Amino acid sequence: MKPSILSRRLMLAGAGVGLIPLSAAFAAGLVPTPAQTEGPFYPAGLPADTDNDLVQVRGQAARAMGEVLHLQGRVIGIDGRVRSGALVEIWQCDARGIYDHPRQSGRDRRDQAFQGYGRMIVDAEGRYSFRTLKPVAYPGRTPHIHLKATTADGRLLTSQFYVAGDPQNERDGVFRSAVRQPGQRERIEMKLAPAPGLEAGALATEMDIVIG
Repeated sequence: MKPSILSRRLMLAGAGVGLIPLSAAFAAGLVPTPAQTEGPFYPAGLPADTDNDLVQVRGQAARAMGEVLHLQGRVIGIDGRVRSGALVEIWQCDARGIYDHPRQSGRDRRDQAFQGYGRMIVDAEGRYSFRTLKPVAYPGRTPHIHLKATTADGRLLTSQFYVAGDPQNERDGVFRSAVRQPGQRERIEMKLAPAPGLEAGALATEMDIVIG
């Protein structure tokens, strides 16, 4: 796999800070990812397939409806150190705005080809990656992806990621409550870009999860 955009930026940053340790330089302005509500639709029971590819359910030929998004990044602390061994979970509604949850109205219309939930253990560099969908809005909420990160020592962060620049963000109460302090917006707004090097027609974003 090609080095990520973030990895290349860190390499360039390291070349410019001279004798200053990279971890100290990088950690100088780190802001923790703000904690947010879990919401009502965390899976009541895990699906049979819980891998990091939510677009393709194991054993099914069909691919999920919607625009593919490659979500990747690292789990790190505010000191800049990677949190290897952390578990990252994500879940979201399908392209029709429907969750795989018993309390979800209209669940019978859910896209059965969308996994809806995925999890993975980060690698030795703290990296995670998911193949999922660009989130969509549904009544009362701006587009978002739910996430949990549990470190090897048991620290838990529950939060949400949003699409940067979506006009509905500023009308969403959960989003507004999470961006009250400087730097918090950058922690939860995904800047999406085409990802031809990963998958034709797909989008990609790099989002570090910073544990306070």
